Amino acid sequence: MPLPQAVRRLTPDRVKNSERLRSFALGAGLIPPRPMHSADEAALLAKLAAGRRVVLEIGTYEGSSAVVLVRAMPADGTLHLVDSYEGNALLFGWQGAEGASRRLLARETRRRGGPIVHWHVARSLDVAAGWTQPLDMVFIDAGHTETEVRSDWDAWHRHVLPGGVVAFHDARSGHPGGPHPWPGPTAVVDALFRGEAALAGWRVVGETGSLVAVERGRDGACFAA
Repeated sequence: MPLPQAVRRLTPDRVKNSERLRSFALGAGLIPPRPMHSADEAALLAKLAAGRRVVLEIGTYEGSSAVVLVRAMPADGTLHLVDSYEGNALLFGWQGAEGASRRLLARETRRRGGPIVHWHVARSLDVAAGWTQPLDMVFIDAGHTETEVRSDWDAWHRHVLPGGVVAFHDARSGHPGGPHPWPGPTAVVDALFRGEAALAGWRVVGETGSLVAVERGRDGACFAA
């Protein structure tokens, strides 16, 4: 059972941010994963994942968005989680812990009886190089430079089925309600999906906070990277 919020609030930062202690507490279910998205973003992610049978997330960290996906997907679906956990320190030195995240997701899937979770502890482009399975949804939330986000898009969007979606986190910097100053993901989304030069066959189908979702047209066309 998670520790009461009041107890967690009183915990000193040096304890909260201790990689070893946090990994133990997260893996044991004493604390929840750090929320890397707002409530509105979580709601949109859940809506996008509902009914999707094969979903892939790039950038898992402690698993907060993966939990949202697990709870929204069908129990007989498959969730692929891609994260190398190499130098995975975010703001303020936060460090992801693979083992703790695995235990967290295992508890969630046991409670629901699924979906199946496959872990790919490797770099996104290395996983994509040998990928052949069609996907219903891809969530891009790993490296945040323009080059990294564009590389993830180029590597994975070709596997998305007609009617499938790709979601980008931290991709609305400078847009109304866009709370995070992340120019990299925003530049990729704006270049690909907004304005007169928008990529044919894809359209924005949802956005809130820093999250943007695009859908592939249902005509089955294959688009160049």
